[in-house]
Amino acid sequence: MAEYFHSLMPHVATALYIVLCVVLFSIAIAIHEFGHFIVALKLGLRVERFSIGFGPALWKKTWKGVEYRISAIPFGGYVSIPDVDPEGTKALEGGGDEKREKIPAWKEILVAVAGPGMNIVLAAVLAVILALVPSARFGELPAVIGGVIPDTPAAAASLQSGDRVLAVGGKSVSTWSDLLTEIQIADVKDTEFLVKRGEEEIVLKIKPVRDEVTGACLIGAFSLKNENGSVAWMPARNPVKQLAWDAGSIFRILKALATPKEMKATGKALGGPVMIAENIYQTIRRDFWDGIGFLRFLNVNLAVLNLLPIPVLDGGLVMFALIALVFRRRVPEKIVSATSTFFMVLLLGLMLFLVYRDSMRSWRIHHAESEQEQRAAVEEGGGADASTDESAQGR
Repeated sequence: MAEYFHSLMPHVATALYIVLCVVLFSIAIAIHEFGHFIVALKLGLRVERFSIGFGPALWKKTWKGVEYRISAIPFGGYVSIPDVDPEGTKALEGGGDEKREKIPAWKEILVAVAGPGMNIVLAAVLAVILALVPSARFGELPAVIGGVIPDTPAAAASLQSGDRVLAVGGKSVSTWSDLLTEIQIADVKDTEFLVKRGEEEIVLKIKPVRDEVTGACLIGAFSLKNENGSVAWMPARNPVKQLAWDAGSIFRILKALATPKEMKATGKALGGPVMIAENIYQTIRRDFWDGIGFLRFLNVNLAVLNLLPIPVLDGGLVMFALIALVFRRRVPEKIVSATSTFFMVLLLGLMLFLVYRDSMRSWRIHHAESEQEQRAAVEEGGGADASTDESAQGR
């Protein structure tokens, strides 16, 4: 019986880690929606529903005229505010057909920015907490080559151990994280690497290759040994530097997505909810404070992305409200509804595509790992058999 319970412990630990991941992700969503919720209530607006997740309700309770619910699809959430929500969002959750009241545009703006604002507040609090935790690991790895793998693009281009990469494709890099990002954006094509070797600066042309399992672009070089095991999103103990790194990372990706030459490769490197969940899971299992750092990083990303001027996002609502303030005339409701519905369908389609792509990538990785384990087991078994045969001959 003791052995049975001992064998169950790894599965129980995995289940607990998964629950913790869902809780952490839900915190990021809940704090965002709470920002909309509390500001709407303070402004005297009508709030119908506060939901963590989308789809059918797993649990719900009505209190003081507001329905609180936990829904079946955990990757998301919303607050139903009839006088603020675009019609497309209400249609997604089966909202009523009543028309919106004409509330002041400045109130719409305050409600819209409150969600991303709360994400920034939570990120700042987490950054301060991390700065105060002695055991939290920090430190950026420089963009210095620790070693080169034979028969790889890096080896073919004569990249050497000790080389410091200054730029990739004309984009300057200073950390290993910057280098990895620019390699993904460069894609599978000849790319100029500006390298400092000793006191000399040289230009090497390297063509990255795409890994068939992970889909990542690689050149076949590895970093210097990481003494403290810190990760990309833990650049410095200073909270301001933590938040600056978070914002800088997402703005670099957004810039790449808006640049025709970089758009395709960047799109291939993007991940969706599955990749986010895997990242949270892996970091939490490795180190709890690394996981908290990723949650901080995720909150800044949610804030920035939600403020993009796209209908159905918070930034879209701000855009429509600003038009009303500047031109003293609101965008017709039919246009708001049509554009919101269009972008809602577009974003949902993109989300489903990313879920599918991430799931296939995850399956390939796990399949490859399983094959490696099987090969290792076969090799060990072969070694044991050979040893047994030799012993028999000796006897």
